[in-house]
Amino acid sequence: MSPSAPYGIDESHLLAIGSVAPDNGSDRHRLQPAAVHAFIELQSAASAAGIDCQIISSYRSFAQQQSIWDRKWRGELPILDAAHQPLDIAVMTDVEKMHNILHWSALPGGSRHHWGTDFDVIDRQSVKASNYDIQLVEAEYASDGVCGHLSQWLIEHAHEYGFYRPYAQYHGGIGCEPWHYSFAPLATDIMQSLSLTRITSLIKDSEIAGKDVILANIELIFSCYILNTPQV
Repeated sequence: MSPSAPYGIDESHLLAIGSVAPDNGSDRHRLQPAAVHAFIELQSAASAAGIDCQIISSYRSFAQQQSIWDRKWRGELPILDAAHQPLDIAVMTDVEKMHNILHWSALPGGSRHHWGTDFDVIDRQSVKASNYDIQLVEAEYASDGVCGHLSQWLIEHAHEYGFYRPYAQYHGGIGCEPWHYSFAPLATDIMQSLSLTRITSLIKDSEIAGKDVILANIELIFSCYILNTPQV
């Protein structure tokens, strides 16, 4: 894995799931090879338990993450509060807007989705059977939610395949995300290798919306929203 890979600007560390398990439902997604093989094993075990575990988001590049950030900053995508309700950006200061975006969307260069170790999952068949439009909110992964059985199965078994939830609880940074899983054998080392200097340089060289506010608060962002997750 190259030194640039953890920041979403090098994709050489990735393997398409479909190249190993064609037509498994998550075949268009990419992870690091070890994470791909572990996920396929986890997915097979979930299937045996009657659960259709499918990835809906995995690797995202710096540019893809910046697109999400920029559209939220400009008001083209909603910024949600902790209860997943839309906020009015017209009444926010730029600093408030920055924090509100960061609650659910990582800073480009600081997203775990760059690493090839992290992904979001749903129970595809349950969602389809319910004719439900998935939103990725906590209620969907509660015991009575559309992905409740998946969530409970993963809580009990994901660790057997090396996966854990970095956002299982709110620690004052990123909100609780029961749909987000990470491959611990690789992610732990990547987290420890992250460089504030490197992320700062990437932001300076970008045309990201709100750049001045981000750079003025970059140390806080790094500590509160990037490093502030439990390690396995």
